[in-house]
Amino acid sequence: MKETSKTTAGLPKLSSNKIWMMSLGFLGVQMAFTLQSSQMSRIFQTLGADPNNLGWFFILPPLAGLIVQPIIGSLSDRTWAPRLGGRRLPYLILGTVVAAIVMLLLPNSGSFGFGYASMAALVFGAITVAFLDLSSNVAMQPFKMMVGDMVNDDQKSYAYGIQSFLLNTGAVIAAIFPFLLTLFGVANTASKGVIPNSVIWSFYIGAAILVVSTIITIARVREYDPVTYAKYHGIDESANKSGGNWLALLKKAPKVFWLVALVQFFCWMAFQYLWTYSTGAMAANVWHTTNASSAGYQAAGNWYGILSAVQSVAAVVWSYVLAKVPNNRHKLGYALSLLLGAIGFFSIFFIHSQSALVVSFILVGMAWAAMNTYPLTMVTNALSGEHMGTYLGLFNGSICLPQIVASLLSFALYPLFGNSQANMFIFAGIVLAVGAGTVGLIKETYKN
Repeated sequence: MKETSKTTAGLPKLSSNKIWMMSLGFLGVQMAFTLQSSQMSRIFQTLGADPNNLGWFFILPPLAGLIVQPIIGSLSDRTWAPRLGGRRLPYLILGTVVAAIVMLLLPNSGSFGFGYASMAALVFGAITVAFLDLSSNVAMQPFKMMVGDMVNDDQKSYAYGIQSFLLNTGAVIAAIFPFLLTLFGVANTASKGVIPNSVIWSFYIGAAILVVSTIITIARVREYDPVTYAKYHGIDESANKSGGNWLALLKKAPKVFWLVALVQFFCWMAFQYLWTYSTGAMAANVWHTTNASSAGYQAAGNWYGILSAVQSVAAVVWSYVLAKVPNNRHKLGYALSLLLGAIGFFSIFFIHSQSALVVSFILVGMAWAAMNTYPLTMVTNALSGEHMGTYLGLFNGSICLPQIVASLLSFALYPLFGNSQANMFIFAGIVLAVGAGTVGLIKETYKN
């Protein structure tokens, strides 16, 4: 892992191998997120949840992330535990252990004899989902922070591009698990109120891959000690010894922090509806059923997994295209990608063909690629090394808050749109198109 000369920012150029190892665990963490997002609506409707009440279950994960991310960022800024890997890795270890345990529990929410549509089953499922999202966030945030800590501005787009690649690769693998397991003979239906084995075993395999990929990152990465970190970032060693007042830090945040957060608000609000209503919308439009216990509905759940994989593959390919976009055209690539995604959202409402939905999710994947490439690059380029983890934890609010708002609005919007899950994609498409329009407000800055 040879390191060469320093950049003007002070951080050395890292080998490609080191950047890959720094991000490898992202593969497993994203599998946890994808299984949660692609299967959560299916799980809760199988347990007997009313579609109009799905928003309650989707509030808990982003609410947990909104609270925990700034705390983890602030604590890890002040942590130095060399025996556990350094500053960020101890929190990665904690998040991985908890996430793996919860991934074994969540898909069994209907297997403990609570009964169909029982409050106990739904509450158990809701609590485990909240813990899965919380622990996955604790595990994912260190990867983002380590790039900000250790990668110079010239390599930062490359590093976040690798994370985007691993994110989408993990998403592809996780999304197709239920479909593949069904092909291999694992049951895709079960007793009323019980999650099918195809979903249960998908979570089990995902938990195993999460643990293995994280162990590899922990074994291969050594973070900069406090003295080296301060030298490379051109700051005083004492700068990160205090947690920093969050309100004061937000007041000092660069303008690009807030403008990218504005774009993020519209993007993540739209995607919250994608995760909440896709299975139900496709079941109604393509399989002509709203019965969550039917074979048609469960087939729609499997097909949404395949389409999530299509979305991720499209995001990987589009990420390579975006990587070729010069710095002075970042905003154009960002806005165009989001606009194409909005078209994809609109088309989900109109399309009643299983195969034609592939095109819709290719367009959605283009927006997803931009959402996972540009925001962190723009924000970390504008930050110094002071309170990097805290800032990124606070910036995570631009992901969590819009999901909470979207879930709360769904209680009014779902009846307004005719109690139709497919109709919600009209609103989601409009929201994402607005996000594309707000990209023009961003002016990139660099902190050297």
